[in-house]
Amino acid sequence: MNIKIRLWKIKDKTELAENLNNMNIMNNLRDGLPYPYTEDNAEDFIRAMLSADKDKTFAFAITLDGKVIGSIGVFRQDNIHFRTAEMGYYIGEKYWGNGYMTEAVKLACDFVFENTDIIRIYAEPFAYNSASCRVLEKAGFVCEGILKSNAYKNGNIVDMKMYAIVKQ
Repeated sequence: MNIKIRLWKIKDKTELAENLNNMNIMNNLRDGLPYPYTEDNAEDFIRAMLSADKDKTFAFAITLDGKVIGSIGVFRQDNIHFRTAEMGYYIGEKYWGNGYMTEAVKLACDFVFENTDIIRIYAEPFAYNSASCRVLEKAGFVCEGILKSNAYKNGNIVDMKMYAIVKQ
């Protein structure tokens, strides 16, 4: 397994669109992403990530042997939480269950902790997304609690879990 994270390139738009244009993935992400997800949508996203504030947005392509298979981002929070960041991620469905996402989460956390003053990274997966919860646990995150009735997704009120990892 040769999982790496790297900055986005405009040429990644085809692989990004191929992976994200999937309702099984969209059902586990926050709302706001277009579906179907096109190469134009992917290019817009990549351009936004490349032009974002480099001290607040850490957005990476996840690659397997050089091929883009997913996305991971860590986003610094504001005000008194400026040393805390939220993580979001997904990986193409055909790559699920191989440990790739866990490795990418570890790589992203290592990068942020080694290169910034951020001391806490958190993620809030839907409670029903046991695979995402397992990824976080295997990457060293601790479940800090359940956020009851915290979101409205696909016509349902759902719980989320709060996971976090703190810089050692």
